Amino acid sequence: MLRRLQDINVLDLVLWVFRAVIIIVVVWGTIATIIENPYPAVTWTETIIAGIAQGSLYALIAIGYTLVYGVLFMINFAHGEFFMSGIMTATIFLAQPMGESGFLDTYPFISILLITVVTVLVSVGIALLTERVAYRPLRKAPRLVPLITAIGASFFWQNFIRGLYGSEVKPFPQMAIMAGKVSIAGFPILKSHIVVIVATILMLIGLYVFVMKTKTGKSIRAVAENKDVAALMGIDVDRAVSTTFALGSAMAGIAGILYAFVFRQVHFYMGFIPGIKAFTAAVLGGIGSIPGAALGGLFLGMFESVGPGLFLEGLGIPAPHQLKDVIAFTMLVLILIFRPQGILGERLAEEKA
Repeated sequence: MLRRLQDINVLDLVLWVFRAVIIIVVVWGTIATIIENPYPAVTWTETIIAGIAQGSLYALIAIGYTLVYGVLFMINFAHGEFFMSGIMTATIFLAQPMGESGFLDTYPFISILLITVVTVLVSVGIALLTERVAYRPLRKAPRLVPLITAIGASFFWQNFIRGLYGSEVKPFPQMAIMAGKVSIAGFPILKSHIVVIVATILMLIGLYVFVMKTKTGKSIRAVAENKDVAALMGIDVDRAVSTTFALGSAMAGIAGILYAFVFRQVHFYMGFIPGIKAFTAAVLGGIGSIPGAALGGLFLGMFESVGPGLFLEGLGIPAPHQLKDVIAFTMLVLILIFRPQGILGERLAEEKA
């Protein structure tokens, strides 16, 4: 018995206590909230839909992180700025002038198409420039060097956009076609949330088809598996890496448009928090796994939206929704304690770790 006690690792014991405390608090708070039932069914439905929409945004941004990591095994911390730069440019040069002239409401689909094209082109352009100038020369450097470079690139683009467009918040004009709610099964749902969810599903399906069915997608998967062997097979590694950056930044650009539809404002700092949350989602789902990034984003959005009311309302905690970030990251830690590789992730081989 004494030997068994001596073999117990103190850290493992602390982790098990942490797990038990979190699970007890979550179960206790959930049961208390269900018994009290402080919100009507409509409020819970709106909260769940808002969580799915928020998680969809995280999923689109997280895919960029997981694509780059899957190919280069590096964390591109400048990805949040790819998300920000495209929609900032499109808002200032397209959305605001079209909103003031009435073109936005008169021709909404043409307006959305133009905004999408400009946003994606700017996001992809900045991503490709960053990859070519900052990342490609460091491809064979120790892994800490590209990581520090990515952080530097994030600050560079953040302050570049700030100097170019100013530091004030830019309002994104309200589109009449996106305003209001629609009733589905008797529950009112914001049109913007429906657009976000549907657009995310279509983008994920399109990405899956591209990566799994096209020749370019197969080359990306080959490079992710082994760059040297892929090069010997005649695959252009540089082109595959650039395509990966373009794909990820295009998804981030689309996420920026959807973000503007929901929150109706953009600013130079808007990429930082969603970028960190999306990276968290990628880790939660399993870094390097595209389905994992999507699932992780959805889970994170649901934790942020539903968690405060469900876990904390029954415990009598004042203003529980101000603790949404605490709940989201606590759930992240809890899941990673039980499954360190993420929900759908696989344990990395030693040569890739």
